[in-house]
Amino acid sequence: MSALRESEHNPEHTDRDEILARAYAVVAAVPDPEIPIVTLADLGILRSVQRNGSIIEVTLTPTYTGCPATLPIRRDVEAALSAAGIRDARVRVVLSPPWTTDDITDEGRRKLRDYGIAPPPRSSRSGALFETPVVSCPRCGSFATNRISEFGSTPCKALWQCETCREPFDVFKCL
Repeated sequence: MSALRESEHNPEHTDRDEILARAYAVVAAVPDPEIPIVTLADLGILRSVQRNGSIIEVTLTPTYTGCPATLPIRRDVEAALSAAGIRDARVRVVLSPPWTTDDITDEGRRKLRDYGIAPPPRSSRSGALFETPVVSCPRCGSFATNRISEFGSTPCKALWQCETCREPFDVFKCL
């Protein structure tokens, strides 16, 4: 029997699908604690929301090993699920496959740019990890930019400045 037909004949199965979809929507909407204009889904750190028996299991991958936001993110996910009435949930943090900046969605990149943070260039998996990226200013769009410091407002960002509009801005480091 196909999943669709099973759902038609088994109301419990339909209820479970709805709970799973609702759980995914709740977790996907949780804002990042360091950059609250992007969600966990926008950043691509939400890997999955699945059912494991009667438990809803959320799988997250931090932006890097040792990310200080991992524990607050876990707590925010648990609180959001609880507030949505989903109490039988577990959050797993996995490091493999590792998150890369390529996992940021197009919507997440747009939100970062609108907020004044230059999204990283795509293709960080191409082996160009240690090359200086070509970065456009999120304010004026100029490519006349320079890295001021390898360290920005959070460990996963670097501080850059635009030569055209002279504004400093954060850039997500390519990972």
